[in-house]
Amino acid sequence: MTFDLKSHLAAQAGRIETALTSLLKETERDGEISRPERLINAMRHGALNGGKRLRPVLVMDAAGLFGRADDGVVQAGCALELIHCYSLVHDDLPAMDDDDLRRGQPTVHKAYDDATAILAGDALLTLAFDVITDEAVHPEAGIRLRLCRELARASGIGGMAGGQMLDLESEHRDRSEAEIRHLQSMKTGALLRYACRAGAILGDASDADVERLTRFGEIIGLAFQLADDLLDVEASPEAMGKATGKDAEAGKATLVGLMGIDRTRAELQALLEEAHDLMAPYGSKAAALNALADYVVTRSN
Repeated sequence: MTFDLKSHLAAQAGRIETALTSLLKETERDGEISRPERLINAMRHGALNGGKRLRPVLVMDAAGLFGRADDGVVQAGCALELIHCYSLVHDDLPAMDDDDLRRGQPTVHKAYDDATAILAGDALLTLAFDVITDEAVHPEAGIRLRLCRELARASGIGGMAGGQMLDLESEHRDRSEAEIRHLQSMKTGALLRYACRAGAILGDASDADVERLTRFGEIIGLAFQLADDLLDVEASPEAMGKATGKDAEAGKATLVGLMGIDRTRAELQALLEEAHDLMAPYGSKAAALNALADYVVTRSN
């Protein structure tokens, strides 16, 4: 039987959406003094505006591979999604990529203002670490600490933020293939790698299984960026829900620009085959992860 990825994504993303909505409600959480209305509304605008929720779904499906599917795993996925959403809010700012649209809606700085968008991103980022350290995520404090530290590293200087810096420095200058791969493994790959690795850790997987899922996450990260670069070249703004062609306009070096479309498609296929090989030992239990790998390679938005 063919795995129904569309229904699966809808169900998993629905669980994430419900949990995020609860985390971003207008009333205070335990121990908070207040939640300024404008700030929480801007955070909600940046985090509750749809999206594929790929990163938290990867957390949930990787954990599910090892038999864990409770609400604590959803919460761990939400922590990662809050990091991702903060990065998008800041990435859209005029000083960064200067985008007016995100998922077909005005970006946070357009719906509010630059200062509010900066604070909304800051607040989403810090909320993530509140969420990942909650006891519901894992009963062992040592595991929660491990997940917290790894999330910080995936998000920070040696991960996403560092990759964004390298990406900004790449505008209107030549980069080697190795340099582009390095910055993309940080900017895009670090959070996707963490998603798969965190899921295995949450499922109390063996060290060998954690490393296998880590490599799977690395493949997903590279494939996602390659597919994204192809879409930036080939897709319409209407299909993407945001402006396209911006990499070329900004003079950014990409693997697609360096390798060409045909070689990029060939590499995507090779990555997909490796991803399926990694999941082969798990048999039908890996159906969701295999289908997600297919989706990342063939997606159209």
